[in-house]
Amino acid sequence: MATLIALCTDLTTLEVDAIVNAANHRLVGGGGVDGAIHSAAGPQLLQACIHIGGCEVGDAVLTDGFRLPAGHIIHTVGPFWQGGHHGEPELLASCYRKSLELAEAHQLRTVAFPCISTGVYGYPPEQAAAVAVTAVREALPSVPSIERVTFCCFQERDLELCLRLL
Repeated sequence: MATLIALCTDLTTLEVDAIVNAANHRLVGGGGVDGAIHSAAGPQLLQACIHIGGCEVGDAVLTDGFRLPAGHIIHTVGPFWQGGHHGEPELLASCYRKSLELAEAHQLRTVAFPCISTGVYGYPPEQAAAVAVTAVREALPSVPSIERVTFCCFQERDLELCLRLL
Protein backbone atom coordinates (compact mmCIF):
# COMPACT_ATOMS: atom_id res chain seq x y z
CA MET A 1 0.00 0.00 0.00
CA ALA A 2 1.25 3.48 -0.85
CA THR A 3 2.55 5.94 1.69
CA LEU A 4 0.53 9.14 2.02
CA ILE A 5 2.31 12.31 3.12
CA ALA A 6 1.55 16.03 3.29
CA LEU A 7 4.04 18.87 2.83
CA CYS A 8 3.89 22.64 2.67
CA THR A 9 6.22 23.44 -0.22
CA ASP A 10 6.40 24.54 -3.84
CA LEU A 11 4.91 21.78 -5.99
CA THR A 12 7.15 22.72 -8.93
CA THR A 13 10.30 21.80 -6.95
CA LEU A 14 9.34 18.23 -6.07
CA GLU A 15 11.39 15.36 -7.50
CA VAL A 16 8.58 12.90 -8.14
CA ASP A 17 7.47 10.88 -11.14
CA ALA A 18 4.50 13.22 -11.66
CA ILE A 19 3.03 16.36 -10.24
CA VAL A 20 -0.64 17.09 -10.74
CA ASN A 21 -1.69 20.40 -12.23
CA ALA A 22 -4.98 21.96 -11.17
CA ALA A 23 -5.62 23.06 -14.75
CA ASN A 24 -8.37 24.90 -16.58
CA HIS A 25 -10.32 22.98 -19.21
CA ARG A 26 -8.34 24.51 -22.10
CA LEU A 27 -5.00 23.55 -20.49
CA VAL A 28 -3.45 26.87 -21.51
CA GLY A 29 -2.14 28.03 -18.15
CA GLY A 30 -3.68 30.52 -15.81
CA GLY A 31 -3.15 31.69 -12.28
CA GLY A 32 -2.23 29.88 -9.09
CA VAL A 33 -0.76 26.40 -9.34
CA ASP A 34 -1.48 26.21 -13.08
CA GLY A 35 0.44 29.40 -13.83
CA ALA A 36 3.35 28.39 -11.60
CA ILE A 37 3.63 25.01 -13.32
CA HIS A 38 3.50 26.51 -16.81
CA SER A 39 6.11 29.09 -15.84
CA ALA A 40 8.50 26.55 -14.30
CA ALA A 41 8.04 23.92 -17.03
CA GLY A 42 8.71 26.34 -19.89
CA PRO A 43 7.02 27.10 -23.21
CA GLN A 44 7.12 23.48 -24.41
CA LEU A 45 4.37 22.71 -21.90
CA LEU A 46 1.96 25.15 -23.51
CA GLN A 47 2.65 23.64 -26.92
CA ALA A 48 2.02 20.12 -25.59
CA CYS A 49 -1.22 21.25 -23.95
CA ILE A 50 -2.44 22.98 -27.11
CA HIS A 51 -1.75 19.75 -28.99
CA ILE A 52 -3.91 17.79 -26.50
CA GLY A 53 -6.74 20.26 -27.01
CA GLY A 54 -8.34 20.37 -23.58
CA CYS A 55 -9.66 18.31 -20.71
CA GLU A 56 -13.11 17.88 -19.20
CA VAL A 57 -13.92 18.61 -15.55
CA GLY A 58 -13.10 15.53 -13.47
CA ASP A 59 -10.80 14.03 -16.11
CA ALA A 60 -6.99 13.99 -16.46
CA VAL A 61 -4.35 14.05 -19.20
CA LEU A 62 -0.56 13.58 -19.14
CA THR A 63 2.37 15.58 -20.52
CA ASP A 64 6.10 15.51 -20.01
CA GLY A 65 7.49 17.58 -17.14
CA PHE A 66 9.83 19.53 -19.45
CA ARG A 67 11.99 21.79 -17.23
CA LEU A 68 10.48 20.54 -13.96
CA PRO A 69 12.24 18.06 -11.66
CA ALA A 70 9.11 15.89 -12.03
CA GLY A 71 9.19 13.66 -15.09
CA HIS A 72 5.53 14.19 -15.92
CA ILE A 73 2.62 16.51 -15.33
CA ILE A 74 -0.88 15.13 -14.89
CA HIS A 75 -3.36 17.88 -15.73
CA THR A 76 -6.78 17.60 -14.12
CA VAL A 77 -9.69 20.03 -14.14
CA GLY A 78 -11.50 20.49 -10.87
CA PRO A 79 -15.04 21.76 -10.47
CA PHE A 80 -16.09 25.30 -9.64
CA TRP A 81 -17.79 25.39 -6.23
CA GLN A 82 -21.51 26.08 -6.64
CA GLY A 83 -22.66 25.29 -3.13
CA GLY A 84 -21.98 21.56 -3.23
CA HIS A 85 -25.25 20.49 -4.86
CA HIS A 86 -24.09 20.29 -8.48
CA GLY A 87 -21.92 17.17 -8.31
CA GLU A 88 -18.83 19.00 -7.06
CA PRO A 89 -17.69 16.29 -4.59
CA GLU A 90 -18.00 13.56 -7.22
CA LEU A 91 -16.18 15.63 -9.84
CA LEU A 92 -13.40 16.53 -7.41
CA ALA A 93 -12.99 12.89 -6.34
CA SER A 94 -12.82 11.97 -10.02
CA CYS A 95 -9.85 14.36 -10.46
CA TYR A 96 -7.85 12.42 -7.88
CA ARG A 97 -9.00 8.99 -9.07
CA LYS A 98 -8.38 9.69 -12.80
CA SER A 99 -4.97 11.20 -12.01
CA LEU A 100 -3.93 8.07 -10.13
CA GLU A 101 -5.31 5.82 -12.87
CA LEU A 102 -3.28 7.74 -15.44
CA ALA A 103 -0.17 7.44 -13.27
CA GLU A 104 -0.78 3.70 -12.98
CA ALA A 105 -1.22 3.36 -16.75
CA HIS A 106 2.25 4.90 -17.19
CA GLN A 107 3.80 2.92 -14.30
CA LEU A 108 4.57 6.06 -12.29
CA ARG A 109 5.37 5.40 -8.64
CA THR A 110 5.35 8.81 -6.96
CA VAL A 111 2.66 11.46 -7.46
CA ALA A 112 2.20 14.87 -5.83
CA PHE A 113 -1.15 16.67 -5.75
CA PRO A 114 -1.91 20.33 -5.06
CA CYS A 115 -5.15 21.37 -3.38
CA ILE A 116 -7.46 21.10 -6.40
CA SER A 117 -10.28 23.65 -6.85
CA THR A 118 -9.62 25.52 -3.58
CA GLY A 119 -8.21 28.69 -5.18
CA VAL A 120 -10.21 30.76 -7.63
CA TYR A 121 -12.59 27.82 -8.16
CA GLY A 122 -13.85 28.48 -4.61
CA TYR A 123 -14.08 24.96 -3.18
CA PRO A 124 -14.04 25.16 0.66
CA PRO A 125 -10.61 23.86 1.77
CA GLU A 126 -11.96 21.65 4.57
CA GLN A 127 -14.38 19.87 2.26
CA ALA A 128 -11.85 19.64 -0.58
CA ALA A 129 -9.23 18.06 1.72
CA ALA A 130 -11.72 15.45 2.94
CA VAL A 131 -12.69 14.57 -0.64
CA ALA A 132 -9.03 14.41 -1.70
CA VAL A 133 -7.84 12.11 1.07
CA THR A 134 -10.88 9.84 0.81
CA ALA A 135 -10.66 9.60 -2.99
CA VAL A 136 -6.94 8.76 -2.90
CA ARG A 137 -7.38 6.13 -0.19
CA GLU A 138 -10.26 4.54 -2.09
CA ALA A 139 -8.30 4.51 -5.37
CA LEU A 140 -5.05 3.05 -4.04
CA PRO A 141 -6.04 -0.65 -4.14
CA SER A 142 -6.63 -0.38 -7.90
CA VAL A 143 -3.32 1.41 -8.64
CA PRO A 144 -0.61 -0.93 -7.29
CA SER A 145 2.31 0.84 -9.00
CA ILE A 146 1.78 3.92 -6.81
CA GLU A 147 4.25 3.89 -3.91
CA ARG A 148 3.88 7.41 -2.53
CA VAL A 149 1.25 10.14 -2.79
CA THR A 150 2.15 13.62 -1.59
CA PHE A 151 -0.47 16.21 -0.78
CA CYS A 152 1.44 19.40 -1.51
CA CYS A 153 -0.11 22.33 0.31
CA PHE A 154 0.56 25.96 -0.48
CA GLN A 155 -0.60 27.28 2.91
CA GLU A 156 0.00 26.02 6.46
CA ARG A 157 -3.78 25.97 7.01
CA ASP A 158 -4.17 23.44 4.19
CA LEU A 159 -1.28 21.37 5.52
CA GLU A 160 -2.93 21.19 8.95
CA LEU A 161 -6.18 19.99 7.32
CA CYS A 162 -4.38 17.26 5.38
CA LEU A 163 -2.31 16.11 8.34
CA ARG A 164 -5.45 15.76 10.47
CA LEU A 165 -7.10 13.65 7.78
CA LEU A 166 -4.04 11.46 7.21
